[in-house]
Amino acid sequence: MMMTGIRKAGQSFFGKLLIFVLFGFLIFSFAIWGIGDIFQGYGRNSVARVGKAEIGLEQMRTAFQNDVQTLTRQQRRQITPDMARALGLDRQALSRLVTESVLDQTAQSLRLAVSDETIRNLILDDPVFRDASGQFSAARFNELLRSNGFTEAVYVREQRATILRQQIAEMVVGAVSAPGALQELGHRLRNERRSVTLARLPPSAAGDIPAPTEAQLRTFFDERKGAYRAPERRTAEILAISADSLADAAAVSEADARARYEEIKTQRFTTPETRTIQQITFPNAEEAQAARARIEAGETFDAIAAERQVAAADLTLGTFTRTQVFDPVVREAAFALTQGAVSAPATSAFGPVLLRVTVIQPEVVRAFEDVAAELRTEVATSRAASRVTEIHDRIEDQRAGAKPLAEIAREFNLPLRGVGPIDNALRRPDGTVEQPLPGGDPTLQAIFRSDVGVDNEAIRLPRDTGYVWYDVTKIDQAREQTFDEVKAQVETQWRADEVATRLSARTRELVERLDKGEAFDAVAASAGLTIEQATEIGRQEQRPDLPANVISLIFGTLAGRSNSASVADDGRVLFRVDSATMPSYARTTQEAENFARQLGASVSEDILAQYIAQRQAELGVTINETAFRNATGGATN
Repeated sequence: MMMTGIRKAGQSFFGKLLIFVLFGFLIFSFAIWGIGDIFQGYGRNSVARVGKAEIGLEQMRTAFQNDVQTLTRQQRRQITPDMARALGLDRQALSRLVTESVLDQTAQSLRLAVSDETIRNLILDDPVFRDASGQFSAARFNELLRSNGFTEAVYVREQRATILRQQIAEMVVGAVSAPGALQELGHRLRNERRSVTLARLPPSAAGDIPAPTEAQLRTFFDERKGAYRAPERRTAEILAISADSLADAAAVSEADARARYEEIKTQRFTTPETRTIQQITFPNAEEAQAARARIEAGETFDAIAAERQVAAADLTLGTFTRTQVFDPVVREAAFALTQGAVSAPATSAFGPVLLRVTVIQPEVVRAFEDVAAELRTEVATSRAASRVTEIHDRIEDQRAGAKPLAEIAREFNLPLRGVGPIDNALRRPDGTVEQPLPGGDPTLQAIFRSDVGVDNEAIRLPRDTGYVWYDVTKIDQAREQTFDEVKAQVETQWRADEVATRLSARTRELVERLDKGEAFDAVAASAGLTIEQATEIGRQEQRPDLPANVISLIFGTLAGRSNSASVADDGRVLFRVDSATMPSYARTTQEAENFARQLGASVSEDILAQYIAQRQAELGVTINETAFRNATGGATN
């Protein structure tokens, strides 16, 4: 919406802070959920009541639509209302409207006001409304308002409200800054570095583990039955068409492929000639001609450059294609030379010059034979694209007659893919993973939203490249699995737990020895471990040799002490923190000032959010969920 771009108030710190709170997700966490009760009795056209004010149906609908359009522009792809609701944009828009209403009523209760003169000066001083001469333009002002759906009265009213909301924010957090202790703590969290001595215990360090008895496995299973619950799985048939799948490259003749080759050869398959060009500039044509004569007499180009004190680094203009040389005189002269030759004096845009071409990379054109297969596929795909809509319509006619996908696939000679049984992460019962489905996640989600026997709508592939039809043929409901069904899994997990327990116990003993003062190398040697060093570790660092959980535990262990952590391969890492260093906190540096400013803004945001939450509680906020769903297009049942 234009307001966020042209409000001058939003350029200040508190303006930006207010916008962040109003338009961010900060208030969303407590602005809607848990506030009041759902009610129906105050009007079908009201979505919410905030104190004595109401948020209307059209107001809610407009705010939601504006947010959808904004996200569409940001993502550069179409965002449907369903997608927007899944992302929470509907609740976010309602949260913003509730917060604005709370601040507006707070301003009224405090008897705050904005004078007409303030609004007038704000509009006259706004550069958005100025013409080419820098003066305020009434015509531009009215044009911008009309193009964004505002009248002058509505715009002035919105400006007043924004300024008043900003004043409240300034009153609440105007003098707030981050405490020094908090700044120093933040400095420590960002800049502390630690060095450790470590050793790795592989799973084999747990020793030989006897095979479990049946009783042990059953006990293990009974204690963890929930972990072995079979998820809901579905079996489906999928029929997909796309330009790629319909393309028949073998049907494209050589003549058609060659025609396409000639059409795009220059743009796609030609690497243009490049030349590395050197240049000496002269003050006048006479000196350039004299230098050229000396070169013809036997002097070198480099000697002339040295005499004119042209450094070697400044001698070469660069390596260019013909079109990349912007000066037409230089372009024609340089591309007329043979490699190593010096041009006659040429009058460039910067004066008389002598040119030399040191390297010529000839034009390279990929032969038709090298790209014939690619071209046939391209031509075939282009032709098939025109058939996608036709085949789609014919298949839809068959679907309207309740014909199964299997029969349709046979009739159109299209492959029918059987899928499943799979869960909603494409996992099969044996642990393997199904290959990605045509259409990706939307197809998978659609299969799990449908049911057996339902006539489903086709899913359109991205960029209108094709369609996917699907029929759910079987649904295996989630259920408890028996011990016999998962015995192999139980035994694998039992053994992994046993390894983890033994390694944990062993590393606990080693940590105790280290903390009693034994040398790390002696302890490691007694356990048959290899010592490693890791230095200058940062708290947020990502290192391939140290997982995030290990780094987190390193920073949670006192310097000079030892600890251990599990790693992904079912082993453990034993470590001792050798040192913990941190540069002194100099508040006068630019980095420190920037950090203090960011931290202060964060503190201010938290305080303002708490204030608004308290005002919401005092005023009372209730939501008409039915009207809210009507305004945002959600399900009403």
